[in-house]
Amino acid sequence: MGKVLVIGAGGVGTVVVNTMARLPEVFTEIMLASRTKSKCDAIAERIGNNRVKTAQVDADKVPELAELIRSYKPDIVVNVALPYQDLHIMDACLGTGVAYLDTANYEPPEEAKYAYSWQWAYKDRYQEAGLTAILGCGFDPGVTSIFTAYAARHHFREINYLDIVDCNAGDHGKAFATNFNPEINIREVTQKGKYWENGNWVMTEPHEIHKPLTYPGIGPKESYLIYHEELESLVKNFPSIKRARFWMTFGQEYLTHLRVIQNIGMARIDPVIYNGVEIVPIKFLKEVLPNPGELGENYKGWTSIGCRIKGISKAGKERTYYIWNNCNHEDAYRETGTQAVSFTTGVPAAIGAMMYIKELWKKPGVWNVEQFDPDPFMAELNRLGLPWNEKFDIDLEL
Repeated sequence: MGKVLVIGAGGVGTVVVNTMARLPEVFTEIMLASRTKSKCDAIAERIGNNRVKTAQVDADKVPELAELIRSYKPDIVVNVALPYQDLHIMDACLGTGVAYLDTANYEPPEEAKYAYSWQWAYKDRYQEAGLTAILGCGFDPGVTSIFTAYAARHHFREINYLDIVDCNAGDHGKAFATNFNPEINIREVTQKGKYWENGNWVMTEPHEIHKPLTYPGIGPKESYLIYHEELESLVKNFPSIKRARFWMTFGQEYLTHLRVIQNIGMARIDPVIYNGVEIVPIKFLKEVLPNPGELGENYKGWTSIGCRIKGISKAGKERTYYIWNNCNHEDAYRETGTQAVSFTTGVPAAIGAMMYIKELWKKPGVWNVEQFDPDPFMAELNRLGLPWNEKFDIDLEL
């Protein structure tokens, strides 16, 4: 039915192509490309049956990307490379007339500040070219935004309060490790917090606001208010929202390591000179920390990610609603050789590409996932290993 090019051979890329390979009726041809082709080859070999072709590409080089896209001729490019490379890949897709999908919004390398504005600026150009760009199709952002759209369609006349809650209650057995690219992860969780309230963004100090929240099947976990990118698009696309926040769990040992990393300067993103060589401390740190793609083998426990919503029901009454997914690290490893954080990001990216290929999510322009029909996507989550649950009119704890 469709031909897809996946760029990025980390844990998420592994899950994306594993999921696609199991769906030959949708993805008739698959190519995985990365700067290091040997990583792609190893993933393709594990999948077997010659389902996945591989290629080398430097996603920082638009001409190189464009050459690969022209030679392979995919229907859609799925970008699971670094957020720094989003605009390069969008430029290459625009120049070659191919649809685009990613899981995380653009962030400039020299500043820890991610925002959709850089990618939204492509909307007119994609519309004029008749091309679709789908932004933020992982879990958060991604599924959490689709959960919100599903709630708005089926259960609410208007959504007034939205809290996205993200718990990783797993244990990987390491003293300190990040669940995805350490450079991106540390930049994200060490910046100032931010949430939307009454038409304005409210800034907080990092991890200043926190409280225990109870997660299904897990129990209470201390949860910290941080800024996360889907808030930017959700308050724009659901203007009835009065307050929108994002909460993430962190263990005390993790936070202690994080403070030490910051205090000794290893979270710096500006270059320093060492023995006459320019290095960026956080990039060096990434090289000595455990590889997130190799954590799965010893990872135990669950993740729980969802949306807690309060608003006015279709019947005109006040309503609370909680929709979530729990994912088991050990199950994710058995299926794909990765941990649950990669699994919960990679499966939705594959589903998003499926939605495009089936022409269920296909319209010229640049769109966040909540701007599409959530129902077929929600059905595929249940089918492909990320089943969701919902409760109505309960105490949201927030």
